Amino acid sequence: MMDVVMITEDQDAVAQFSSLNAGVYVISVQDFLQNFWPELQAAHELYSSISQVLQEKESESSQKEYTEHLPAEILEAGIKSGRYIKGTLNINKHHDEASIMTEGLSNKNNDLSWGVLVCGNKNRNRAVHGDTVVVELLPKSEWRGKVTALSEGEEKSGEENESKPMPTGRVVGILQRNWRDYVVTFPPRDATQSQSRNSQRILAIPWDRRIPKIRISTQQADALQDHRVVVRIDSWESTSLYPNGHSVRVLGRAGELETEVQTILIENCIHVPPFSDAQLREMPVNSPEKPWRMDPVQVAERRDLRETHLVFSIDPRGCEDVDDTLSVRSIDGGKLLELGVHIADVTHFVTEGSLTDLEARMRSTTYYLADRRYDMLPAVLSADLCSLLGGVDRYAMSVMWELDAQTLAVHKVWYGRTVIRSSYQLHYELAQALLNGEPAEVPELAQLEPEEKDAKLAELTQALETLTHVARHLRAQRDRGGALELEGVEVRAQLDEQRNITALVPRQPLEVHETVAECMIYANHWVARKIQETFPHQALLRRHPPPRQEFFSQLVESAKAVGFTIDTRTNKALADSLDRAVDPQDQLVNKMLRMMATTAMSQALYFSTGLESQDQYYHYGLALDRYTHFTSPIRRYADIVVHRLLTAALDVERGTDSGKSVASNKELEELAQHINSKNRAAQRAQKLSTVLFQCLYFKERDPQTDQQCVADAVVYSIRNNGLLVFIPEYGVKGPVYLKNREGQVVAAGQDGSCEWQSGSLRHHSDHISTTSSCGTSTFRLFDHITVRISVRSTSSHADSLNLEVISNKPHRSAEPQQPHSQGRSQLVQEVVRLAEEAHQQAQEKAARRPKLSREEREFSQSKTPNLYSLLEEVRELALMDLDMAAQVCVTSA
Repeated sequence: MMDVVMITEDQDAVAQFSSLNAGVYVISVQDFLQNFWPELQAAHELYSSISQVLQEKESESSQKEYTEHLPAEILEAGIKSGRYIKGTLNINKHHDEASIMTEGLSNKNNDLSWGVLVCGNKNRNRAVHGDTVVVELLPKSEWRGKVTALSEGEEKSGEENESKPMPTGRVVGILQRNWRDYVVTFPPRDATQSQSRNSQRILAIPWDRRIPKIRISTQQADALQDHRVVVRIDSWESTSLYPNGHSVRVLGRAGELETEVQTILIENCIHVPPFSDAQLREMPVNSPEKPWRMDPVQVAERRDLRETHLVFSIDPRGCEDVDDTLSVRSIDGGKLLELGVHIADVTHFVTEGSLTDLEARMRSTTYYLADRRYDMLPAVLSADLCSLLGGVDRYAMSVMWELDAQTLAVHKVWYGRTVIRSSYQLHYELAQALLNGEPAEVPELAQLEPEEKDAKLAELTQALETLTHVARHLRAQRDRGGALELEGVEVRAQLDEQRNITALVPRQPLEVHETVAECMIYANHWVARKIQETFPHQALLRRHPPPRQEFFSQLVESAKAVGFTIDTRTNKALADSLDRAVDPQDQLVNKMLRMMATTAMSQALYFSTGLESQDQYYHYGLALDRYTHFTSPIRRYADIVVHRLLTAALDVERGTDSGKSVASNKELEELAQHINSKNRAAQRAQKLSTVLFQCLYFKERDPQTDQQCVADAVVYSIRNNGLLVFIPEYGVKGPVYLKNREGQVVAAGQDGSCEWQSGSLRHHSDHISTTSSCGTSTFRLFDHITVRISVRSTSSHADSLNLEVISNKPHRSAEPQQPHSQGRSQLVQEVVRLAEEAHQQAQEKAARRPKLSREEREFSQSKTPNLYSLLEEVRELALMDLDMAAQVCVTSA
C-alpha cells in the first residue's frame, strides 16, 4: 500500500490529523518544504513571499482610495444601452493619460472616432495598461485634449499644451485583467518604506513606465537594489493606492546586456526556453555518422527539379534559415517563361499536433533581436534539413507559373511538392553586383576552370536579369492597382559565422531586394487564391485594412508646408502623390513623407475567411484582393498553417482523402488572433533591442568631445515645446527640446551655434520660433540641424538616447543620402566589444553560480498565490536532474 502525504494550509486540519498513522500524513506546506526539499531555496523564498502577501492583505486599511467597480451585470446592461463604453486601455508612456479605442462606436458617434481619453490615476480606477475596461463619459465641460508637448517625465498641463478637447471618461469596471509578468527594480530604502512582521514592504518600480508601482513583500530588498526582478500582481483593492504583488525570480544586475535582453523578452511575454528532449526526439537525425537521406518513396511522389531547373536563393549575408529559392527558365522554344518559387517543406518534418508543432504554434514566429535570434523550430530543421542550402537535396513546396515571354501574362499555374537542389546561395549584395556587371566572386564557382566558370556565371547572370525583368513587370501591375512604397526606420544587425555582430546600420535598399520581394508577394497571392477558392470559410489569409483618414493629418500638413499635395482618398491616389512629392535638393524629404505614411497605416492582420465578407479581404498596402503568407514557414507559423491548407486543397483537387480535416472557422480565427499577438510582441522586442544596442554604442562615449556623438538630423514634426527629428546616419528618431524645465529656450547665434537663454517660444503648424536676447531663431519642417547624442540612464527603466540641438544648421560633414562609413564601422566595433565583454562577464558569473541557479531563474507560477500552483512548481523542480541543469546552463551561455 502506498503512503499518501496530504499538504494543506488549514492549520486546524494539521492539528487534528497530523498525529494519525493510517497511511495518510497531513502536514503544512512549510513543513513539507523544510522536511522533504530543504535545498530548494527558490521554493522556500517563493512560499515566504506569497505567505507575507496573504497575511498583509488581511491587515489592509479600510479607507477607500478608489471607487468600487460596478457588478458585471450592470456593466453589460450599460454597454448594451449605450451608457457605458467598452474598450482596451492604452496608457501613454510619456504622460499621465490613457485612451480607449472604441471599435464600432465611432461609426455611430463622430465624437468617439478618436476614442475616449482617461486622465489621471483616479479616473483609471485601478485599471492597468492592456485591461479590457468599461468607461463612463464625463460631462462635456470636463472633456480635455491630449497632451501635445514633449515630456521629460513630468506632466505638462495647460490648454496651450493640449489638442482640441475630446471625449473624456472614467473607468467604472474591468471586464478582463491583462496582468502578466513585470520586470521591476527596488528603490533605495528610506524612512517612507514600511516594515511589518520582519518583512520589508517595498514599492517596486516597473521597467514599463505605463505600469503603476507594485507593493512587494520581500526580505531581500537591500540585497537586490541593483537587480532586475520579475514580479506578478496578486490584487488591487479599492483601499490601496497601489497593487500588491510578489516576486518570482531575479533576472540579474541592471545594465548588463543579458539582463536587459531578458527584460525585453519578459516585458513582451516572449517565452523561448530551450527545446525539450521530447521535442528533439521527434527530429530526424543528421550527423556525420548517420547522415540524413531522402526517402525514395517521397522522391517518387514529388516533382524532381534537381536536373532540370537552375535553382538559387538570395538572402541577407550569413543567413542560415533559407526559406525560399527561385528559378526561371525559357520553355516551349522561347515562347514561354517558367517562373518558380520553391519554399522549404517544413510540414513534411513537423506533424500537426506533435510536440514540435505545439511549441512552434506557441511561439508563432522566430524572434530576431539585434545580436541574436530565437528560432521557432529546432536548429536541425531551421538551419539544416528545412533550410534550402546550396548544393544539397531538399524537399520543397513549389508554385510555378508559365508566363507569356512577351506580355508575361499567366498561361498556367502549378502547385505541388518538389525535390530541389539549390545551385547557388547568394546574398543580396553579391546578386546586385552580378546584375550591375561588377566583378564579383561566386563561391560555388571558385574551383572551376575558367571556361566552365564563365559559362555558369553567364547562365546565373542571365537568370538574375530575367528574374529582375519579371519582377519589374509584377511591381508595375501592383503599382497600377495602387500599391504603396513605404519607408520605415530599419536598422539591422549583420552577424558573422560565430553570431557576432558585424554591422548595425540602416538598411541600404537594393533593387534585388524588390526583385525577391515581388516574387514572394506573387507566390503568396496565388496561394491565397488557391486556398480561399477551395476553403471559402476556412482559409487563413492576411488583410491590410485602409487607414482612417484622420491618421493622415500629419502627412498632409507636413507635405503642404513644403509645397506638396498629398491625396489620401485611395491607395492609388496616395501612391501617386507620394511619387510626385520629391525635392531634388533633398531626397530625405520624400523618405520622411513615406515614413509618415507608414506611421498612419493600420496593421496587417491574419484572419479566417469565415469571419469576414470578401470585400474585407483586400490588402491596402500591396493592392491585392487576396493575400496570405506562404514563403517563410521556417520562421512563421502562419505559413505552416497555409502549407497544410494548400496540401489539403491539392488533395481535394486530386480527389484523394488524406484523412485529415482542416480547422474550423472558429479554431482558425482563434489561432489567427494568437499569431497576430505574437507578431506584435516580436516587432516590439526587435525595436527595443535595436534601441538597446544604439544606447550601448553611445553610453561609453563622451558626448562633449567624441565627434561620433554629433550628427545631422532632419526635423519631421513640430511640437509645442520642441521638435521630433530623424538621424539618417544611425536610424534614430527622437525628441529635441527647445524649452527646458527652467523656462529657458534654445537661442542660435550668427554661426548657428545654440545655447540656453531666457526667452519665449512660439509654435506654429510648420515651424517653431524662439526669441531671446540673441534675436529670433526659427526651426522649420524638414530643416537639417546638428544634434549631440548622449544617453539618459535611469536605474529603473531602459536607457534612452538624449538629443540636444547644438546648431540650427546642417552638420558640416553630413551627407544625408549616404550615411558615414566611418560612423558605421565604429558603431559596429563598439557594439561588438561591449557584447563580447558582457558575454565574458556572463560566463564568469555562470561559473560562480550554485547548481540551483538554473531552477531559480526558470521559476513560474499562476497569477494568484494558491497552494496548488506552488506545489506544482515544487514538483517540477524536484523532477529536475540538478547536474544536468548545470550542464545546460553552461552550454546555453
